[in-house]
Amino acid sequence: MKKVAVLVGSNRRESINMKFAKALAKLAEGRLALHFADIASMPMFNDDLVADLPGSVQAMKDLVAQAEAVLLVTPEYNRTITAVMKSAIDWGTRPAGQNSWNGKPGAIIGATPGAIGTAAAQMHMRSIMTGLGLILMGRPEVFLQMKPDLIDEDFNITNEDTKKFLSGYIDSFSAWIDRVGG
Repeated sequence: MKKVAVLVGSNRRESINMKFAKALAKLAEGRLALHFADIASMPMFNDDLVADLPGSVQAMKDLVAQAEAVLLVTPEYNRTITAVMKSAIDWGTRPAGQNSWNGKPGAIIGATPGAIGTAAAQMHMRSIMTGLGLILMGRPEVFLQMKPDLIDEDFNITNEDTKKFLSGYIDSFSAWIDRVGG
């Protein structure tokens, strides 16, 4: 089973994107093993700390290094990605010459209560991550509008059409990892 490092760009206790990511992990069982980085515990990026990387940063970098791929789960704040996600992305590029993202297969997904999902944030993230060498899956795209009761307390997706669509997304991501993962 393919190991996937997951970064969820929210440090909110009741994050809908964490709930969504956990539902994806459950749906992916038997196909992908999703392992979550704790980016909320990482300090904001500060180049002064690079010489002695904080433990939480090293833990994220180790998780990404050991994974076959990366899944970025982003909320959308003010039509872009969150500060905590941008900070984690920046930490992943340090120290110089040790870019965690370069050459890894990856995908971007996200959820929000808004009707257009996280389309704007995902486009910004796509621009950033392509420049950093993450080999992004282009399709299918998922801009999930999170509705009440779409995911239950056990992280089951309750709408069968949504569950089928997201299962297809997982299959596509797994195939993408096989194709570009080397």
